[in-house]
Amino acid sequence: MSSAVQVLEKVADRAEPKAATPTRPTRVRTEQASRLIAATLRLGWRALKPTVVIALFLALWESAPRLGLVDEVFLPPFSVVVQAFTDLVASGEMWEHVSTSLTRSLSGFTLALLVAIPVGIGIAWYRQVAEFLNPILELFRNTAALALLPVFVLILGIGETSKVALVLYASFFPILLNTITGVRTVDPLLIKSAVSLGFGPLRLFQKVVLPAAVPSIFTGVRMAAASSILVLIAAEMVGARAGLGYLITAAQQNFQIPNMYAGILAISLLGLAFNGILVALERRFSRWRNHS
Repeated sequence: MSSAVQVLEKVADRAEPKAATPTRPTRVRTEQASRLIAATLRLGWRALKPTVVIALFLALWESAPRLGLVDEVFLPPFSVVVQAFTDLVASGEMWEHVSTSLTRSLSGFTLALLVAIPVGIGIAWYRQVAEFLNPILELFRNTAALALLPVFVLILGIGETSKVALVLYASFFPILLNTITGVRTVDPLLIKSAVSLGFGPLRLFQKVVLPAAVPSIFTGVRMAAASSILVLIAAEMVGARAGLGYLITAAQQNFQIPNMYAGILAISLLGLAFNGILVALERRFSRWRNHS
């Protein structure tokens, strides 16, 4: 009897379906999918965070005047400013002011690049050049650009030349100082290795010194780009008939407050565009670095 029962139990065990255990390839694919989803969520949140902050700021700007937290006359809602910005763009007035400011800013900024980088390399690499130029450079480095605006106007006139020269002056020192720092902080071991491999002075600069100094130089370039815009706007507020600085001042004097904020918004967008272009160029010229 007991043997018959055992036979029946074995038959029942064979008839029952067993739970399938995942194979190793299936587990690997599941883990890979989980990691991919987690990485996608992290990247999405990283990209979304700035958007969330900006959205909250704009929501506060829009709601504060409408709720009476600030005077709507002096701080219009964001939608009103956007409408004023759109009207200025549609009429062509905004492009006239932006193009004028861009021409002045880019002219002075380009001249600063062409002068400051070679001078910075010369000061960093040759002691005699540093000893000769340091006293005069230290004197002017500690003199604010806007403090010299009356001097530029008196000597060069109230036209375009004085404004371009002021931008050149304001952009020169950030690029110069960061170029000097970048060249002087190149790892000496890299230089000795290149010299031992037979690199001449020109090839040493091209293959070792300049690539290693690029991050520091671009830091100065980005600082100079911001300075070029800010100093130019201040100069246009004092004496100009076109430009974003003139637009802001004229709108404020005529009590066209939405237009004033539209000009400020245009400056912010211009600065973001400048910085984005320079960051892209830095990545292009320093591809050997790890960028986060």
